[in-house]
Amino acid sequence: MDFTWTEAQTALHDSMRALSVDVDETAGFSRENWRRCAEAGVLALPIPEKYGGLGLDPVTCAYALEGLGHGCADNGLLMSVGAHVWATEVPIWLFGSPEQQERYLPELCAGRMVGAHAITETEAGSDALSMASRARRVDDCYVLNGEKRFVTNGPIADVLIVYANVDPALGFTGVTAFLVERDQPGLVIEHDTPKAGLRTAPWARITMTDCEVPVSQRLGAEKQGRFVFSAAMAWERALILAPQLGAMRRQIDSCMDFARDRRQFGQRISGYQAVAHTIVDMRTRLETARLLTYRAAADLGTRSDSMFSEMAKLVTSEAAVQTYLDAFQVHGALGYTVDAGIDRALRDALGTRISSGTSAVQRNIIADKLGLRGKATGQ
Repeated sequence: MDFTWTEAQTALHDSMRALSVDVDETAGFSRENWRRCAEAGVLALPIPEKYGGLGLDPVTCAYALEGLGHGCADNGLLMSVGAHVWATEVPIWLFGSPEQQERYLPELCAGRMVGAHAITETEAGSDALSMASRARRVDDCYVLNGEKRFVTNGPIADVLIVYANVDPALGFTGVTAFLVERDQPGLVIEHDTPKAGLRTAPWARITMTDCEVPVSQRLGAEKQGRFVFSAAMAWERALILAPQLGAMRRQIDSCMDFARDRRQFGQRISGYQAVAHTIVDMRTRLETARLLTYRAAADLGTRSDSMFSEMAKLVTSEAAVQTYLDAFQVHGALGYTVDAGIDRALRDALGTRISSGTSAVQRNIIADKLGLRGKATGQ
């Protein structure tokens, strides 16, 4: 791949990097920072211009988001952005009817609407085949019943992509996707259990009790929800952690500066092999994650059998966790203080190993695509 960026790509990357956002975990989701992201075009990156988007290719999106992650210290906000763009906007763009695209995409790109993606259930997280939510066709409506858990952006969402099974006997092939608005009768949205990290990205428990959804709000064809979900996950796994590339680079730069300045036993600690090798390993993991992310981005929309989305998500999430563990060691006791912020970054990174499918799930999907375990599930 050619990583010679054009002037326009570099300017976009730099403008995103300049979007400096601090974090206050106690304040929760920030509408002001969401507005700033919308004004900077963050929420509109891949969507065609006719819907209010920027119409950028996935590789350019990844480069822009890497810049954003370097400037924005609020990993929860970045997670909310990812759920909004990759798991809500993109499926509507790829599978929505013209009416749905016109209705939702301009509002989502402008940040006037917030999107969410609801598939996880108490007994159906990685095991989507165990989905208990049901949809029953009644005339020109579907009646939805069920519960969703851990829905990122749920408490603030204006529209949610909700999955329910219209024919349980078919398993996941009976699943259908629906666009459900927050004021839909029969829909109840509640804050879910508090999280250890990513606290500025609110999540919700969604309950549907005889929730009537017009046929016009079905996303894609009936029993085609698995294709909507697979496409959403391909984009999300490839790009939702692109900001972490920038965040890790910021942390590594901080470790390098600290190691050059900190003196112990008469010399800079950067001169000690143990410290130097730790930082070398941090940078090597970052570059590996970056290459996989850009390869995954390049494959989006071109190869349905690509495994690079899962590889990028797996390697980047694991690299982030190890980067912040290493940062503790480099900084010593100072790194263990709350003021250093490494503890928050680590807690946030731990969440990335779970969202969009755990690291074990990513390995299973990759194994399937390599033909090691049988037919790939795409989950």
